[in-house]
Amino acid sequence: MEKRVDIPLFISVIILSIFGIIMIYSASSIWSEYKFNDSFHYLKYQTIFFLIGILLMLITSKIDYKIYYKHSTKILLICIILLILVLIPGIGSIRNGSRSWFGIGSLGIQPSEFSKLAMIIFTSKYLSKSNKFIKSYKEGVFPILFILFFIFFLIMLQPDLGTGAILVVSIVSLLFIAGVNMKFFLGLGILGLLGVTILIIIAPYRMDRITSFLNPWSDALGTGFQIIQSLYAIGPGGLLGTGFLNSIQKHFYLPEPQTDFIFSIIAEEFGVVGAFIVVGLFSLILARGIKISLNVKDQFAKYLSLGMTFQIIFQAIMNLMVVIGMIPVTGVTLRGTHLLHTLFSPYNKGKNKIA
Repeated sequence: MEKRVDIPLFISVIILSIFGIIMIYSASSIWSEYKFNDSFHYLKYQTIFFLIGILLMLITSKIDYKIYYKHSTKILLICIILLILVLIPGIGSIRNGSRSWFGIGSLGIQPSEFSKLAMIIFTSKYLSKSNKFIKSYKEGVFPILFILFFIFFLIMLQPDLGTGAILVVSIVSLLFIAGVNMKFFLGLGILGLLGVTILIIIAPYRMDRITSFLNPWSDALGTGFQIIQSLYAIGPGGLLGTGFLNSIQKHFYLPEPQTDFIFSIIAEEFGVVGAFIVVGLFSLILARGIKISLNVKDQFAKYLSLGMTFQIIFQAIMNLMVVIGMIPVTGVTLRGTHLLHTLFSPYNKGKNKIA
């Protein structure tokens, strides 16, 4: 079958990536000048990864996706081994309180990101092989959920609740698409709430995040500082924003302006219009991803394209909800669609965001 490039999807990815590079520079220039004496520090890294990402995108587009089907179990096992290895002191590196990185020189590799994709591949193969999951929870749904929650458990040992939540939501969405009964998801939702409650109890800092979410002014200089400064950035942006490079909050007011809260700087400098453009591009990616999945006859390809699309969109939605104060801070980043940018980032130099 002849492979064709989906032009709207390709264009939206390129625009998001280039705009991401531009905004990485705007959001990080002040901090880069202060820390590295080079306002272009993050811009250089992001541009390099963008170019490598384009190259890898072209290479992987030539690979027959059925190879992933054939080796799905091996891919998943390798990712599980990496998730275990990263927890070992001396092998895994602690960054922002989480032991979730392998440090290789100036590069950081996050195995939990590999595992998100590996779990999508494995689940897509499982769902495409039979319809057991529809007829029997015990033989169909539970085996997948067992593997899913085992990987979630390994990710939580780091800990990284945001990444784990995206993984769970993506796989559960595929099960829903596959036709699992709605009553099952109701029970799963109740179980999820119980699990979240337990996670909060065993890690008090999560309760601090919830408290600051409900009333950030209760600790304006502590747990509520990030969301308050984020809203201070978004508010003055208005309809058209303050203009490119004119952000005030990036001047050491908003923590991590070039990382977790880059959307705040976008809203400040480009206003509602800029925010809607970013949301619109992600919406286009969602629409094209769904259309692609509906147009393919191969069941594995259908679930695979849906799963990858869901992961991208769920992560974007979660980040945007944090930035505008709809959910507690999770540490989830706003990322685009390049696999390389999803898996790697300059180690100890800030994660990649839109690009």
